[in-house]
Amino acid sequence: MADLPRDSVMGVSEMAPLRDGERVLAKWRADAQTYWRGHGIMALVGGALAGGALMAMGNPTPWVGPVAAVAALGLRGWYLASEAFAGVWRLTDQRLQGPGGREIALSAIAKARPFLGDVQVVTTSGDKHLMKYMAEAGAVVAAIDAAKTGRRL
Repeated sequence: MADLPRDSVMGVSEMAPLRDGERVLAKWRADAQTYWRGHGIMALVGGALAGGALMAMGNPTPWVGPVAAVAALGLRGWYLASEAFAGVWRLTDQRLQGPGGREIALSAIAKARPFLGDVQVVTTSGDKHLMKYMAEAGAVVAAIDAAKTGRRL
């Protein structure tokens, strides 16, 4: 169980207060290593595609594509980092709460699954929520599944 102090994490205050008798089982926030690894992968793929496209067009300096892709994705990562790290997900014995006031009753969760380093939560009505940059996506999924069935991890 990932436990974060309430006052030390931005984003928790956006959540509705706990109901009478409701217990917090776990809290998660974006992991910096997972965040930067994802941006590194995007930079590598984007750089290869940009360089390949420039070569296919006959550009005499195809090295510019990978350099530009790495620079652009590095800048994007730096710019969006504070937003990515501000969000907190909280799992209780009744619901899953997320950034921006998202709330999903445990009974409404059809499945939770790892998805490219993130966790995708699908509701019974078909809504999809993405818990981005989770350090241990498998452990998050296991915790959600255990909460749904009333088991303890």
